[in-house]
Amino acid sequence: MRMLIVEDEMPAYQRLVKLLKDTLPDGVIAAHFDTITETESWLAQNNKVDLAFFDIHLADGSIFDLLKKHELAFPIIFITAYDEFALEAFKTNSLSYILKPIDKKSLEAAIKKVNTLKDWFVSPSNNPNKATTTKKRFIIRFGEHLKTLQTEDIAYCFSENKMTFAKTFQGQKLPMDNNLDTLEGVLAKEQFFRINRQYLINLDAIVEMKIYTKGRVMVTLKPELPEAQIVSSERSAEFKLWLAGESE
Repeated sequence: MRMLIVEDEMPAYQRLVKLLKDTLPDGVIAAHFDTITETESWLAQNNKVDLAFFDIHLADGSIFDLLKKHELAFPIIFITAYDEFALEAFKTNSLSYILKPIDKKSLEAAIKKVNTLKDWFVSPSNNPNKATTTKKRFIIRFGEHLKTLQTEDIAYCFSENKMTFAKTFQGQKLPMDNNLDTLEGVLAKEQFFRINRQYLINLDAIVEMKIYTKGRVMVTLKPELPEAQIVSSERSAEFKLWLAGESE
């Protein structure tokens, strides 16, 4: 997820970045600006943003001045010290309105709303005319060299240090151009499942499963990892349906 941040208070910006690393480990901050002028200039040349975080009052004006002049295609989360602009904010592409100081719970709720709506719009069941594409292979780059990776050779994909890798059944660790969100959308649903924020696994990579706390599942994978992976609580029910071949 590529993100734009417009915030002129450095402590608030630094806190947001810290919370985003925990909430969206695969996210990338595409740009950060502290003025309307810089933001407007950048948006004129760049529109590939998945989500924006906007403060309202900036040194050279209000963010609403920019929004009145430009129709933005991406969702917005407002982060501000003022609560009186909430109504005006929701006349825009706003999905959430967070008051400073930012807390992790509010940010997680806002991100969850973004992901829920994204999933709804891209779901074939909600968009019957939307074609779905299942990738059969990927191109892997090694400096000047290229190789192909067949999807059936992927045991699992995972994020690490803001990068995404695939681990093959043969034990190779390969860099991927796509993040986990993208891979989740193009790999066959009946074969691959996103068990948590870090891991997207192949059904054939599962060696053992055990019941964990609060109804969650502990999964041991091959090739072996230093520790078993835990299916996140919000995905556990869907995971069990997937195992039984009953998920969509």
